[in-house]
Formats: sequence, structure tokens, C-alpha cells
Amino acid sequence: MKATVITIGDEILIGQIIDTNSAWIGQQFNEFGVKIHEIISCGDDATQITQALDRAKSTSQIVLMTGGLGPTKDDITKKTLVDYFNTELELNEEVWAKMKQFFEKRGLAVLEMNRSQAMIPKASTMLPNLKGTAQGMWFDIDGVVFISMPGVPHEMKHLMETQVIPRLKQKFTFPKIIHSTLSVAGAGESVIANMLKEFEEQIPASIKLAYLPEFGVVRLRLTGSGEGEALKKQIEEQKAKIKAALGNFVYSDADEKLYVTIGKMLVEKKATISCAESCTGGHISHLLTSIEGSSAYFEGSVIAYSYDVKEKLLGVTHKTLQTYGAVSSECVTEMLDGLLKATGTTYGIAITGIAGPGGGTPEKPVGTVWIAVGSQEKKLVKKFQFFTTRMENIRVFSNAALNMLRLFIAE
Repeated sequence: MKATVITIGDEILIGQIIDTNSAWIGQQFNEFGVKIHEIISCGDDATQITQALDRAKSTSQIVLMTGGLGPTKDDITKKTLVDYFNTELELNEEVWAKMKQFFEKRGLAVLEMNRSQAMIPKASTMLPNLKGTAQGMWFDIDGVVFISMPGVPHEMKHLMETQVIPRLKQKFTFPKIIHSTLSVAGAGESVIANMLKEFEEQIPASIKLAYLPEFGVVRLRLTGSGEGEALKKQIEEQKAKIKAALGNFVYSDADEKLYVTIGKMLVEKKATISCAESCTGGHISHLLTSIEGSSAYFEGSVIAYSYDVKEKLLGVTHKTLQTYGAVSSECVTEMLDGLLKATGTTYGIAITGIAGPGGGTPEKPVGTVWIAVGSQEKKLVKKFQFFTTRMENIRVFSNAALNMLRLFIAE
């Protein structure tokens, strides 16, 4: 079974917003065995939308549309669908009453343009949107299901989870797909592929291995299609072979973020962590504290970007900075020492480097980073060389530091 996703909005085409909806929908559909045949992006233009619908229904049994359901003149998706399916709009009194209540509670005037969002095509089934004022619409025409949803990501996800996916599962029988994922850090995609070369030559044809790399972390997803327990057992057997081949590069036998694994390790050991960050600007601390319950192990951080802050708050000596520079083994070691002294945490992470795109030298090019992890008793210091682009470096620096901490704790 195939599906097509149509994203609607001039703002997507000009790069004003990034289309995250399609990626999320693709992930959800992959879980229950629907192949995304195509993703089409078009502007707020009736001809473009109509052409996209014609194309989609020729290849797919499910067509998902996001965007263009707002109350303003450029939001033309609903009107285009009315014309396309030769139907008409009618006022849904219940939706209109709830909308008026919504605005009145917030002390806002109810405008005539808001009324348009309570107008629903007769040929559709309304999908109630409890997160906003733009209702979803479900059209079942000539064996193809057309679903129109708002483009606001949290509203789209709400409709998908509460309305769209349950309805699709009632209407269609989907193939049984089993996924199982391993999460790996400390080795790049090509290194891992080389380590798994023999494994991939022997893997059963019914099971596929996919590599999903992202900034120093690689997810390995095994996928099989078939019936129940026998397939699950076969996939788990293959998973065990991968774990044996990769050893401690595997940090989780699930699809799990590295910082989540670190959090679990710290909780298990009843240990605490603090960070001294320069080039990452607090990104490592952000990751560690993005988990509910992180106050059990995260004590705090020092964002020591300048020489002065490194000296005053972390005790890095002026001599070290003048002699070796901020991006050096000596500096990062003193940053870690000062951090552990100030916070008293079980473990610490210190990091200093050149994220770019400027600031590099022949001796210390952009992408150079020094990382120190450790405790009062023992420390580990390493130098890495990564990319030339700033945000990519910040992310990969952070994962490299977290992976060093993981290995340090495990040892």
C-alpha cells in the first residue's frame, strides 16, 4: 500500500519554514507498513494543488495534505477541495459554538473570517481538532482516502494520532512490519559498515538493515515483514550478532538518544554530572536537561566562552591560556578540574573547540575540539577533528562528549 504526502504553502517553497510534517508522517506510516510513494510540495495555488491531487490519486490509496486551512485569504486548500470534489461548504454549528467560546474566553473578538473555519465540505467527514481552530477533513472518493490537516505541526500530530491513524487502521488491512533498532556511537557509518561486512553477507533476505546516521550517532534498524513470533525471534538473533560485532560502540539496543542513555546510567549509579562548555554554548547541558527527572543527576553548568570566564569561574590559569590557548589539552583539563571543584559532582564534562565557520588556524582548523570527562580520581582527555560548519559541529561535539562520558562511566 502506498501513500502520498502533499504539503501546501508558499512559506515552505521559499524556505521560510522547514517541512517537518512529512518526515514525521513518514516515520509513523513506516511503523505500520505503508510506503510513502512521494512527497509533493506546492504553493497556495489552486492549480498546483489540483495537479498534485491528480498525481497523488493515480499512484496512492492514501493522500495526506497539510497546510492552507487557516482563516486568511491565502489559505485556499478547503475551497480548492470543495471545487475538486464538486461539493459545497456548510456551517458546523457545534464547531462554530466552540470557536466562539474559545475566542471569548481569551477576551478576543470573534471575526467573520474565523467563521470560515467552521465551514466543512459536505462530502467530507470532519476530523475534530482539539488543539486549534482548523478542523481536519476526510474524503473517501473512488477507493482513495484524501485527508486534509492543518500545517501547524502539533495540530497535525494531534489529528494523526487521535483521528487519522485509528481510522486508517479500521478501513485498511496493513502488512505486519517489525522494526528493531540498535543505537551506536563512537564510529562513523563507513567504519560500522566495514565492521558489519561479513554480517551483511549472511543476513536473511527477509530482513533489511538500514543505517541512519546523525552527528556522531548511527541508528541501525532491522526490518522484517511477516508473521509474529518467528520473525521477531529471527530479528533478535540478527540483532545479537550485530551487538557482538560492534561491542561497546553499541550504547542501546533501542532507538534511544545518547543523552537518554547517559541519564539512565547516572540514575542507576546514583551519580551526578555537571558541565563546563565553551564552543557548544550550553548544548550538552540542554540535552541532559531535556529529559523529565534530570534534576536527579544534573547539578549545573558553566558556559565559559571567554578567557575571562574560564579564568574567573573555572580557575583556568592566565599562563595556560597565553601559552597553549583556549583550545588545548591543558585548558580543557583545567576547566574540568575547576568544574569538579566548584560543583562537587560525581562526573564532569569540559569542552573547548572551534565550531566555525571562522576562528580556525592551520594548527587548529575549524572543527578542532578538546573534550575532558572524568571524576576527582580519574580523567580522560581527547582531541577530535570534525566539520567546518557551525551547527553541525556543535551537535557532533556534544555527542562526542556524551559518548566519552558513557564509556568512562561504563569502565
